Amino acid sequence: MSAHHRSPPRGDGLIPKDAASTLFKTFVGIAIVGLALAGAAFAMDPKRFGYTWLVGLVFVWTICMGGLFFTIIHHLTRASWSVGPRRVMEWLSQGLIACAALFLPLLAVRQDLWKWLHPDAVHDHLIQEKAGYLNLTFFLVRTAFYFVVWIGLAAFFYKNSRAQDTSGDRTLSEKMQGRAAPATALFALTISFAGIDWMMSLDPHWYSTMFGVYVFAGALIGGHAVLAIAVRKINLEKWGGDLITIEHQHDVGKYLFAWVVFWAYIGFSQFMLIWYANIPEETIWYRHRWEGGWSTISLGLLFGHFIIPFLLLLSRMDLGGLLAPLGIVGAVIARKVGTDPVVPMRDPYVPEAMKAENLV
Repeated sequence: MSAHHRSPPRGDGLIPKDAASTLFKTFVGIAIVGLALAGAAFAMDPKRFGYTWLVGLVFVWTICMGGLFFTIIHHLTRASWSVGPRRVMEWLSQGLIACAALFLPLLAVRQDLWKWLHPDAVHDHLIQEKAGYLNLTFFLVRTAFYFVVWIGLAAFFYKNSRAQDTSGDRTLSEKMQGRAAPATALFALTISFAGIDWMMSLDPHWYSTMFGVYVFAGALIGGHAVLAIAVRKINLEKWGGDLITIEHQHDVGKYLFAWVVFWAYIGFSQFMLIWYANIPEETIWYRHRWEGGWSTISLGLLFGHFIIPFLLLLSRMDLGGLLAPLGIVGAVIARKVGTDPVVPMRDPYVPEAMKAENLV
């Protein structure tokens, strides 16, 4: 980072009202259209609606979880470079409240989604062997616990961060830093088991000990991809003064590059181990994703989720640069965008953050 004169965040640090209003209205519009289409889909084919809704929910949920993870790790490492971008990730984590509500429609089609909840599951010996874990009561208890943990953590860090905007109290940073270590453990356990419960158990006969990490890797990519877009926009508009600069664009891009590689590593490792063992109970998962035209989608995932992003992110030119869940969660987050300063205004680490250099 060059040594030119740097300006702190100006005024109240808020994004202009017209920009915040446009963002909110856009996501509300997406939510309205999405809900209308989802309602029609449910009336015509509840099973297909269930799978589509689950995909949309998981998409926005992983982005929100990426925001929560970034916030926790920021405080765990007591980082200074990420003071500016942190507020964006705090906003993303607030979307978990909406995700909890968005999970409820899945319960209406639960027997179509999760085979082990269907009445015919009593005739499946393997499912019955797993009934101690795969049963409705325990499933609901676990899901409720996950959301209580995530929403509680997101609210804790966000509340204290916003309080610091007013008070500038350094002890609030120390308080959040002290809670970051146990929060990291809770985050790791809950995101892993949620991935197993909601997605891996769609096929109760199949299992992978790497699936939870695979979901975690996806959350890292989703959260940092949104952060890259937000940081670029904030820097262009200079809403955060020099707390967010071109250096942050580059740093976020480098982290996004790392997470793309990490996701590919986890995905390949899972595939390689299953291919090498060649056990029918395991290989069936990949067989489903290769037959019946799905090979095109699988190859598209390889190129679109790894090879193309990998090549694009190698460049330093510009590293910055369904509907219903996206719209609802986006609207919840956009409300925060319109009322919060774009960067933590009085965080005691602001002076250090202003001196931050490229570390990657």
